[in-house]
Amino acid sequence: MPSPGALAPPRLPVEDTYLELLADTLESLDLPARGQFLQRFLRAICHVELRESECVQVWDETLTRRRALADQAGRPVALKAALMDVLASSGFLRVPIIMEYEELKKLELNAVTDPLTGLYNRRLFGESFEKELNRARRYTQPLSLAILDLHRFKEVNDKHGHPRGDEVLRATAATLKKALRTSDSAFRIGGDEFALLLPQTDSQQALALSRRVEAVLVEMLAPLQLQVAVSMDHGIAIFPQDAEQADQLIRIADERLYRQKHANHEKTVGGTMQTAPSADQTRVPAVSPEPSSPLPRPISIETKRAPEKPESNVDARATISPTPAPVIPAPRMVPVPRKAERVSMAGTNAYAVLGEKGALRARVLDLGFGGVAIELDSREDLPENLFAVLHVPILPPVRVNLRPVWKQQTAQGGTRVGCSFVS
Repeated sequence: MPSPGALAPPRLPVEDTYLELLADTLESLDLPARGQFLQRFLRAICHVELRESECVQVWDETLTRRRALADQAGRPVALKAALMDVLASSGFLRVPIIMEYEELKKLELNAVTDPLTGLYNRRLFGESFEKELNRARRYTQPLSLAILDLHRFKEVNDKHGHPRGDEVLRATAATLKKALRTSDSAFRIGGDEFALLLPQTDSQQALALSRRVEAVLVEMLAPLQLQVAVSMDHGIAIFPQDAEQADQLIRIADERLYRQKHANHEKTVGGTMQTAPSADQTRVPAVSPEPSSPLPRPISIETKRAPEKPESNVDARATISPTPAPVIPAPRMVPVPRKAERVSMAGTNAYAVLGEKGALRARVLDLGFGGVAIELDSREDLPENLFAVLHVPILPPVRVNLRPVWKQQTAQGGTRVGCSFVS
């Protein structure tokens, strides 16, 4: 017991306290369990791969080294100091570098992130593309690549200056983050060029998502009040429909992108540039239907009906107008597609665990930007607000709040339920 007036011993940092507790706990473990734990522990904090017997030997040497260092210094020595001394002197750490973990994470993030937009950069795009292709091959699933390019971006820099051009690029990045699904990835691969990797996405879904990006971009750029009608062109390539190698898919997507850019450039020169690409402009050969067969409108996960046509649009007014005099056509506006383009989970083992206690389990039929469709084997009355954990391929388990919006009884006595995500 310290005498009155004596200084209290200094409090140990949290990590030192943790190591002291670890040392006391390891004393009570038998040798195999101690070696197994220490092997994982040293791999996690020191990034060294050792056998269990070597790990036990390193730990024993660390305890001995700490006592020796404490006797020499005349004061207590932290376990982490003794551990680093043992690892360095034994040759396990050939080039020891001391760095805070948060600083290391910042360096890793900066190496793969575009500093202006916060999107992933071209370096990570190449690595991620190969990984997603390998995953798509392994699970025999489609993978879509979309190359995006800002139309008339150079005019923004010329008329408004480069700071305003940077705002347009940041707005584009915000658009991609807002419009994409959790499983998708966005990259800035050039000045005003972007790339999207869309796992488990076929040509129709990729085309619908690209259109949604274009429509959302118009909304995001409106507050900037630009004198130039900036829009977005895109080119899409699908694995394995179009090609099976990364370089081939990139080449095909680039060709389709520049084909669309050339068509839009001709419209700009002719004085009829639209504020957003129409459905005809966004069609891409080999991934979209023939011009004679228009795209079927998507079915809503909430209403199970196709969205109704807008009551009024520019083309309709131009058709019924009795005025024969030529007029300058007004910009065609593209209605924002629904936020629930579905990705079918058929043929996968996707499922959902329902309720806080996980009492119910349901199959995941499809997954969208705004919700999920599930099927239960029995007829269940689900509450108005429902907690669920989704287990779908590739992604880690996702905790979500759901609101059932439609229900249908199946012939097998089960229940299909369409749910929207609730933030």
